[in-house]
Amino acid sequence: MAVTTRTSLSLTRRPRRLRRTEAIRSLVRETRLTPDCFIYPLFICAGEGVRREIGSMPGVFQLSVDEAVKEAAATKTDGVPAVILFGLPEKKDPEGSAAYDPDAPVQTAVRALKREVRDLVVMTDVCLCEYTSHGHCGIVEGDEIVNDITVDQLVRAALSHAVAGADVVAPSDMMDGRVGAIRKALDERGFDRTAIMSYAAKYCSGFYGPFREAAESTPQFSDRRSHQMDPGNVAEALREVEIDIEEGADIVMVKPALPYLDVLAKVKDHFGYPTAAYHVSGEYSMLKAAAQRGWLDEPRVMMESLIGIRRAGADMIITYYARDAARAL
Repeated sequence: MAVTTRTSLSLTRRPRRLRRTEAIRSLVRETRLTPDCFIYPLFICAGEGVRREIGSMPGVFQLSVDEAVKEAAATKTDGVPAVILFGLPEKKDPEGSAAYDPDAPVQTAVRALKREVRDLVVMTDVCLCEYTSHGHCGIVEGDEIVNDITVDQLVRAALSHAVAGADVVAPSDMMDGRVGAIRKALDERGFDRTAIMSYAAKYCSGFYGPFREAAESTPQFSDRRSHQMDPGNVAEALREVEIDIEEGADIVMVKPALPYLDVLAKVKDHFGYPTAAYHVSGEYSMLKAAAQRGWLDEPRVMMESLIGIRRAGADMIITYYARDAARAL
């Protein structure tokens, strides 16, 4: 057999030695994904037997409580430990009063999930945008979202979720002072074990579009720039996170994930606090759309996206890919 002539290089280090096989690559891998770092979002609606696919989010559904229980049980079987619930009320009003209705879809779902899916961590989104007739995250007076009155409503919503049995309440509104007000109210009413996951650095992003279809929460006028963060700011994110930690947040979140990996990394490095990232609807939908056209290998880019979020510092990732990724792992 002919021997191929090779150039003799005098190299002390050959990094490729540790890339030769999957087994070797696995041994030296720095960042790992596991199903137990995922949180699966569920959209809860009224009715029974409802499983309505969201047009802009293939594979994601609006679910009645009975269907949500089935979905959550399957999610737990896949190895995903937690879900976060978003509500679609039957009626909306300017104050978002259905947000704290004990018989609304989210509160009903919390009770059912805690009763029927053993050891599932149940988180709830706390915001008014899904419940207000105008689609904004708070109470509107004139053309302004009024902060302190909105916080009162958010407290009522968070308490109703805690009463129903939620393990974690997650205020996503970006109103000033809401974490402290919710923590105080929970503690005074004996819910000191209910944790708060704060959407601490939530940016005013164009990547939320499909979610607004899913949650039926598109603003009827103007936008959310008065309370969600400017995409150009990083130092402000650190200030927001610091405030929420001081007010009693147990977990802080950066949202969206992929366009803000630098923010995520800085938050984790600076505070060393339990940190979540939301791989949002637009990030999911653009991968789905490209994959449907044959432009991307969906399983590969799904995992690459999630490992990138994890590598940047996320301890947990809210993602619509949670079940698919867990099964792949």
